[in-house]
Amino acid sequence: MDEAQRPLYEIKANLFKGLAHPLRIRVLELLSAAPEVSVADLLRETELEPSHLSQHLSVLRRHRLVTSERRASTVYYRLAFDEVADLLRVARILLTEVLGASSGQLQAAGSLPSLPTR
Repeated sequence: MDEAQRPLYEIKANLFKGLAHPLRIRVLELLSAAPEVSVADLLRETELEPSHLSQHLSVLRRHRLVTSERRASTVYYRLAFDEVADLLRVARILLTEVLGASSGQLQAAGSLPSLPTR
């Protein structure tokens, strides 16, 4: 690897670090289903403690996967880039392929909430 390219690969690896937790994936899926989602709605949908959700949102912000906006006393989150939703859809397709050998897991994947198309 060329030394000039190394920082780019590190940024790319950090992107995947931001994705590397099941709850963060769920938060991103929720955000991909709407233009923006309030923290209160994220708490209700994920059933996380506020401090745990805050930590996950912090990681997602740090890796530039989401943005936030405060309006009055409510904070709203949205995907930083539409391509994040595309990445989630591709990951879902890959998940289905990987689980293809196991019909039980494949049936469980079929029960996941649908992802919107953009």
